[in-house]
Amino acid sequence: MAEELDTNGTQNVRFDDPDAILENEEFLPNGEGRKPMRFTDFEGKTSFGMSVFNLGNAIMGSGILGLAYAMANTGIILFLFLLTAVAALSSYSIHLLLKSSGIVGIRAYEQLGYRAFGTTGKMAAGIAITLQNIGAMSSYLYIVKSEFPLVIQAFSRADPTADLWYLNGNYLVIMVSISVILPLALMKQLGYLGYTSGFSLSCMVFFLSAVRLFLHSPLPPLLPLPLLSFLSPSSLLPLLPRLLPPSSLGVCVFPSQTAYTIPILAFAFVCHPEVLPIYTELRNPSQRRMQHVSNLSILVMYTMYFLAALFGYLTFYGKTETELLHTYSRIDPYDTLILCVRLAVLTAVTLTVPIVLFPVRRALNQMFFSSKSFNWLRHVAIAITLLSLINILVIFAPNILGIFGIIGATSAPCLIFIFPAVFYIRIVPKEQEPMFSTPKILAACFAGLGVAFMTMSLSFIIIDWTTGSSNSGGGH
Repeated sequence: MAEELDTNGTQNVRFDDPDAILENEEFLPNGEGRKPMRFTDFEGKTSFGMSVFNLGNAIMGSGILGLAYAMANTGIILFLFLLTAVAALSSYSIHLLLKSSGIVGIRAYEQLGYRAFGTTGKMAAGIAITLQNIGAMSSYLYIVKSEFPLVIQAFSRADPTADLWYLNGNYLVIMVSISVILPLALMKQLGYLGYTSGFSLSCMVFFLSAVRLFLHSPLPPLLPLPLLSFLSPSSLLPLLPRLLPPSSLGVCVFPSQTAYTIPILAFAFVCHPEVLPIYTELRNPSQRRMQHVSNLSILVMYTMYFLAALFGYLTFYGKTETELLHTYSRIDPYDTLILCVRLAVLTAVTLTVPIVLFPVRRALNQMFFSSKSFNWLRHVAIAITLLSLINILVIFAPNILGIFGIIGATSAPCLIFIFPAVFYIRIVPKEQEPMFSTPKILAACFAGLGVAFMTMSLSFIIIDWTTGSSNSGGGH
């Protein structure tokens, strides 16, 4: 990399790496006043609202079904504190990505890796994005495979022992992949999926409303902590089982399930591979505008996460299962509202898959075809190959979720905590922010937090495997 001063004294950054030049030039006019068309190069036309829908849909995952179980293990107050902390950390992480992107004029996660650490950084970011998102898509299609046959069986009142093709999850997941996911994944731009993302979020709002309808006990008086101090101990006792972690009064008990809740919540806001592609397609893009998109998306999902967990927990309390839909099925598996809720969740999960597929295809393009212009044949071939691979994993590898648990415990902390922080430290010039400046010290602590999360998550998974238990809920 070389630095120059123009006639106005402004510092220009010039890249010696040809890939970096191509990536940087796509946002700057060439000598003829036009931009060369590359596979990541197009004028941003996606509105602010559609961008919020897309990023919100990328954040939302199957993990929302396990949050009530997490609250049952932590209590309302601790759950709210952890959820708030994770949402704030996620927003800070996106700030680091956008700040690094703005300094070097790059809007690709993989190229930020190249700018920071060369080819090693580029490949590490690309591999982490690929593994993390393939794991996420596999978990979504596992839900389709397991839940869709039960929904069809309930609606049709079919005999569960009957050998009917439309009750076979393997057939159904292939049909859904071909008829719904593949056409959406073939869109050239991510912004076109704003409408399906909006519908997906609407399905989750319906899920949230239905969960509230099943709430059979009044909401506890969730008073701020300063106000609680003015209440007598006798008036606090009925609230403690709901507000605090399960424990015997007078004895501090930290149940093992509470520890599993922390990594579940830590990964509840994973959307970082999608941030820069959405930023690229945003109309009138700026770092400030994209940060507003991110903050609003996180706020919406933060609210939905908390309400879904709260309503589910207050309905079943200690009987809450790791997946909330299974808990409701115990009431009446043929209840029309419950069936509609399960269908809405299936729809939302299905429409999330194309959003998650886009960053994987972009990562593969960046790693292997960064010097090539956009090509429809390659665009389609990558989508078909990825969906075929994921369907094979879902159909023929019943224990693949354990493997992807390991992948998620390593790639997710890298994408959320470690990479944004170390990229920021390496990319921001020392002249602008010295190495021991407050922003860079905070970024270094943030990376250390990611290492701690990775160690903790891997430890929990290893404990699960060695003890034969499955306490960790999952999924993003």
